[in-house]
Amino acid sequence: MTHGPPLLACTRRVEHDLDLLALAGGEGVLLERSRVGLAGRGVARRVGQHEVEAALAAIEVDNPLALPGTGAVAFGALPFVRTEHDTHDEMVIPEVVWGRDAEGTRWVTTIGAADAPRRELAALCEAPLTAPTPLPQHINVTPVRSAQWWCERVAQATEAIRAAGPDGLAKVVLAREILVEADVPFDRAMLLARLRKAYPGCFVFHVDGFLGASPELLVDRAGDVVTAQPMAGTVRRGESPDDDARLAAGLLGSRTYRGEHQITIDMVFDTLLPWCSYLDYEPEPSVVTIANLQHLATLVKGRLSHPAPSVLELMAALHPTPAVNGWPRDDAQAWIAAHEGFARGRYAGTVGWVDGEGNGTFAVSIRCAEVHGTTARVVAGNGIVAHSDPRAELAETEVKLQAMLGALTQE
Repeated sequence: MTHGPPLLACTRRVEHDLDLLALAGGEGVLLERSRVGLAGRGVARRVGQHEVEAALAAIEVDNPLALPGTGAVAFGALPFVRTEHDTHDEMVIPEVVWGRDAEGTRWVTTIGAADAPRRELAALCEAPLTAPTPLPQHINVTPVRSAQWWCERVAQATEAIRAAGPDGLAKVVLAREILVEADVPFDRAMLLARLRKAYPGCFVFHVDGFLGASPELLVDRAGDVVTAQPMAGTVRRGESPDDDARLAAGLLGSRTYRGEHQITIDMVFDTLLPWCSYLDYEPEPSVVTIANLQHLATLVKGRLSHPAPSVLELMAALHPTPAVNGWPRDDAQAWIAAHEGFARGRYAGTVGWVDGEGNGTFAVSIRCAEVHGTTARVVAGNGIVAHSDPRAELAETEVKLQAMLGALTQE
């Protein structure tokens, strides 16, 4: 753990509205959905994931609001699989954090040396002024491996699943990697604004150059209430409302997609149940519609037994779900490592925040990109089961990739 002078987290209510994305800018941290969430700037501490609870507990708190997300908070975008040489296992405790909850309460928290002079509330809530940045005039979009290569991996996966038998590999998620290169650096604040406009119901996020708009909640803990909304099973949007409805009905009626979805629901429910005094999920999945896709989703909600586990403990137990990995977990991870052909890094990991009381929100890191300077790395994947068709799966990845490619290449 990084040591330093004692820290104080001082939280105060803000009476006027806050634009979290504008306050975070292109250099801060952000997790926001429908204008609800947290944003931060600066770095008070950087600590490893397994040290963050102790680091937050060591911070003195002046917090009359005592709401989830107030007081000391840490943000992280954690990898799909932690490896010995992984550089993305850190979480950042910002110097300033702004928050807005679903009831409209707004606040700002400063985190710094306990003896530092207090800063003016009005000045804290002003978005940083930034100079206009030029838009790219030339952009190259290049698949790292050919579509044919990826389709061959899908065929290999279906063969492995069919050969595995009832207790073996049932699903594996295969991803594709795309590189985007521009003639000038990408403006991350502009990309986030484009994503928020295009995907208003998604979690718009940014941590250390990793950004996106995820539709999927991995886990949320607020006091003793725990919520998850796993997604598995996807089709494109239609060309008209009637076409949309037809595709959604086909998604709900598909044995393949419903089976894939149920694997994820069962895993999430069975994982959370030992911590809960009560837990239930919707009897039928719903169809969540975003700009270019429709997903099967099921809300899982319950009450945690006391003492309630931290959201970090719940996140670590749930991740990776079958929606981004496959099932059984170890078999799917081994197949991915042997066949996918690249290191996922933070794609299909988790992104979110935790406060000093163990409350927090983590989304699944999909519809995302690593954006550094003039280069962006975009990844999207699909769940493969025994009867998956390689060309249909390829087409679905193209639609998923468009979420980030559209933001990156928009003029």
